[in-house]
Amino acid sequence: MIPYDLSLIKAVIFDVDGVLSANVIPLAMDGEPMRTINIKDGYAIHLASRLGLDVVILTGGRTEAVRIRFANLGLKHVYMDSRYKLDVFERFMQETGYRPEEVAYMGDDIPDYEVMQRVGLPCCPADAAPEIKAVARYISPCKGGDGCGRDLLEQILKERGLWMNCQEAFAW
Repeated sequence: MIPYDLSLIKAVIFDVDGVLSANVIPLAMDGEPMRTINIKDGYAIHLASRLGLDVVILTGGRTEAVRIRFANLGLKHVYMDSRYKLDVFERFMQETGYRPEEVAYMGDDIPDYEVMQRVGLPCCPADAAPEIKAVARYISPCKGGDGCGRDLLEQILKERGLWMNCQEAFAW
């Protein structure tokens, strides 16, 4: 149970590495990082986006496969190569007009810290860095890459009566 009024949330922002992918990244022969993305996270992201929740990716990574994956899930806001996440976050807030209390953010490590301090609902996976856990209002029981994104989105959609309660839930 998340200790927050989830009906306020209009946007959920996710980091990728350590949140939607595991903490271990295999490297291809060319040095390009390869990631795995939890399929249940993908389902929840796709569903939440179709049901009107603004799901956003904010990552320091720049692998094209990540951009393609989340674009294919219907996301309109995929911010890659974000060296300083707070700047990108502030630009996103100005562009959308969201208020901090309308935004949830799930991060796992120090580059996420400042953004987590600015949103209404800072969240993290179970295996996040101690500094991140200290600022999180919700710590998922799931590790990064193991369904923490699904956990958060499912609770938001359940609060709205949309989890397994509309035709969209049964379509891919």
